[in-house]
Amino acid sequence: MLIKLFLFLLISTLSLSNNEAYIGAFNTLRLGKGEKDYVHLAKSIEAFDIVGLVEVMNKKGLYKLLSEVEKISDSKWGYKISEYPVGTDQYKEYYAFLYKKEKVSFIKSEGFYRDDNDDFIREPYGATFKINNFDFTYVLMHSIYGKKVSQRQFEANKLINVYNYFQDLNPSENDILIGGDFNLAANDSAFEKILNHKDNIIYSLDPSIKTTIGTKGFANSYDNIFLSKKYTGEFNGKSGALDITRGDYMKTRKEVSDHLPIFIIVNTEFDDD
Repeated sequence: MLIKLFLFLLISTLSLSNNEAYIGAFNTLRLGKGEKDYVHLAKSIEAFDIVGLVEVMNKKGLYKLLSEVEKISDSKWGYKISEYPVGTDQYKEYYAFLYKKEKVSFIKSEGFYRDDNDDFIREPYGATFKINNFDFTYVLMHSIYGKKVSQRQFEANKLINVYNYFQDLNPSENDILIGGDFNLAANDSAFEKILNHKDNIIYSLDPSIKTTIGTKGFANSYDNIFLSKKYTGEFNGKSGALDITRGDYMKTRKEVSDHLPIFIIVNTEFDDD
């Protein structure tokens, strides 16, 4: 059973051992476009060891966030951004990762999911990292929202193909994390295929935890990280969402994001591949 670490968690209150690490995911709401409070954004991710970002609109926005997080952090940070943006002719976005260089090593880009059937409006993107002895491929996905729930469910139904694709890329790397904004709660029936996978895949964040920010409170459970219990025993069952609103939902939506950053905690002492 997953250990639910409260609905909203001051991440700094958790005491990690030297062998534990935070892996986060965050929809940054059109990073690089419009007015943004980059200091608030930086404070929202600084506690993570690595965070996957979706809705990165341009490299300039990512570089600005990188600069701000280094100003408030004791760490030097590295980044990896997808080789190009994906989406439609009218709207495209990048995927990106920010990580603490003294703790996390970037190994290589795994590229985009090979979407031969054009199932995804934005093809998921993966890269491989190593934290201490734990190496893993982190795949980011930002699902379609669309005009109908059925459009989101269609992509969720195909998530099993994304997992299989990245799992098969490297026979010696079995730790596959798929994180991001799925625009559906992870217990939706559309995820049935991947949750019944032979590798015993689970969602890490309890769907009762709301991860989107409405105008008067927290709204939906759209953000999550999927992983295999068979292979990724490094996940210790602890996960959460970080309340970055300071009680001001409208201001946060306008200046930061309409999503909360989420995270899992992993033990990096051993790699069980």
